[in-house]
Amino acid sequence: MSNPAFLPYKPLQEISENEMKKNSLDFLNKIGFRKSIRHFSDKPVPLSIIKNCIKAAGTAPNGANLQPWKFIVISSPKVKQKIRIAAEKEEETFYKDWAPQEWLEVLKPLGTNEEKPFLEDAPYLIAIFMKKHTVDSQNRISKHYYVHESVGIATGILITALHFSGLVTLTHTPSPMRFLNEILDRPKNEKPYLLLVVGHPADKALIPNITKKKFGEICSII
Repeated sequence: MSNPAFLPYKPLQEISENEMKKNSLDFLNKIGFRKSIRHFSDKPVPLSIIKNCIKAAGTAPNGANLQPWKFIVISSPKVKQKIRIAAEKEEETFYKDWAPQEWLEVLKPLGTNEEKPFLEDAPYLIAIFMKKHTVDSQNRISKHYYVHESVGIATGILITALHFSGLVTLTHTPSPMRFLNEILDRPKNEKPYLLLVVGHPADKALIPNITKKKFGEICSII
């Protein structure tokens, strides 16, 4: 096995400890405004913003640098309508037949149901796929590793980048979402991870009155 090539690491910039503390607090305050939105306006969003945020997501750490993700940006009204119809059909089955009562009770304060108008209202949907393996031109399969973890990290960076760009998002996860492969013509080695709804909030958008856990509940320092 050949040795990999390495380059000297060059940090973005050298900053003082006080600047580091300030940056971390600024980030905390700004990211604290991020909310999941279910009411979107049809206000246009420049595609360049979406592209930049996806490029940022593509910098995520991942298993063996295999980058096992695929992002599909959807703005076509016809395609969004197809996705909404398929998603609502799947969600109706989920709410009526699959979901245990315990899960429905957890969802009740969030006001969710099988109706998903935001899938058409928002200017963009980003379908995120996990690539379980790669198939080359000779049909040879190369397995990917830590796929869920890698795609999850990339998705988190994407959501954060979109938030800092001034946009709002909703992570939509109907299961199993196989309809996305058909509608978007994706190969079998790609599995839908989630559907990210992206745009501006509607003028009278509402969010659930919920709180996040306190620091001591989510972290222990040893």
